[in-house]
Amino acid sequence: MGKNEKAKERREKRRQEISLLRTIPYSDHQRWWSKETIAVVTGGNRGIGFEISRQLAAHGLTVVLTSRDTNVGLEAAKVLQEGGLNVFFHQLDVLDPLSINEFADWLQKNYGGLDILVNNAAVNFNIGNDNSVEHARMVIETNYFGIKNMIQAMVPLMKPSSAGSRIVSVSSRLGRIHGRRNRVEDANLRQQLGDPDLLSEEVIDQMVSTFLKQVEDGTWESGGWPQTFTDYSVSKLAVNSYTRVMAKIFSERPEGQKIYINCYCPGWVKTAMTGYAGNISAEEGADTGVWLALLPDQAITGKFFAERREVRF
Repeated sequence: MGKNEKAKERREKRRQEISLLRTIPYSDHQRWWSKETIAVVTGGNRGIGFEISRQLAAHGLTVVLTSRDTNVGLEAAKVLQEGGLNVFFHQLDVLDPLSINEFADWLQKNYGGLDILVNNAAVNFNIGNDNSVEHARMVIETNYFGIKNMIQAMVPLMKPSSAGSRIVSVSSRLGRIHGRRNRVEDANLRQQLGDPDLLSEEVIDQMVSTFLKQVEDGTWESGGWPQTFTDYSVSKLAVNSYTRVMAKIFSERPEGQKIYINCYCPGWVKTAMTGYAGNISAEEGADTGVWLALLPDQAITGKFFAERREVRF
């Protein structure tokens, strides 16, 4: 059996293991949540976001499904409501400060805040082997700055609890620092991103700023950036790095006000973003995100996961 066949066999075995794990219900002592637990899911109108919303609601939480497009968001929430799930909709554009502020005010007024934030809203303009950076600014602003916007707006609304609040960001293995393929070639940048003492929000912002500047002046191809889905990969590298920065900051919060933040790769999922060319279902792609959001013993923070396992950044 060749190397690719062995890898495929391992992936299939892991998929079967996770499929089995999903059938095991949480016991009463594991369930730190209730119907009053509020989960906000961005980009919840379709694909992975819709599935995360459905699965969280099926576990008995109240889910606020958000979407930039009001009509499709309302329709998505209606589908879940008709299935007996406690899901509600509110319009939200993660790039619009006014939209975020309006959403935050509504959330505070109607629910008193939130317990879980799932950052799922994202864009990708490349399909198949395409690697255009024509829309790089939109990709970076949505996938990275959109998440920053939401975290900064939602953290003050996160409810104190002994279980801790949770933030889960949907990311990608394409954004790994040390991946054998698709990594950043700049050794100095890799060192800054990989060293907790050197990593900071300023380092990440400078990285994406440099990338966008090189895109604008046409020098990005010689800049040592990832060679596959370049703009998307850089945006997810920023998300993964920001997760670790925020975990360090949140670790200083007192007991009862803890916030645990992690990110994960859903895999190559059959959704509109992949042109439905993925190899796993949206249900499978949502699983690790839901698992992270509901972990009963949430001492885990600042980590990157795939298929319910920690993956090296």
